Amino acid sequence: MCQHTPTCPTAEDSDREAALPIARHPQQGWSLLCNQVLLFEDTGELLPNGTIVAPRRPTVATGAAA
Repeated sequence: MCQHTPTCPTAEDSDREAALPIARHPQQGWSLLCNQVLLFEDTGELLPNGTIVAPRRPTVATGAAA
């Protein structure tokens, strides 16, 4: 359970990525959040119940050529 004040969002909340990291492994590309979500550097997630959340990479906007 989260010991932070204010309490971090749960793994079921839509803002679950706002939870504080309790373990960081940038060399491996992941962090463990206090709500037990594994957050990957490509923005993918593995939830505590085993659900996989696909990466949400930003869309690159391109300018129209005249």
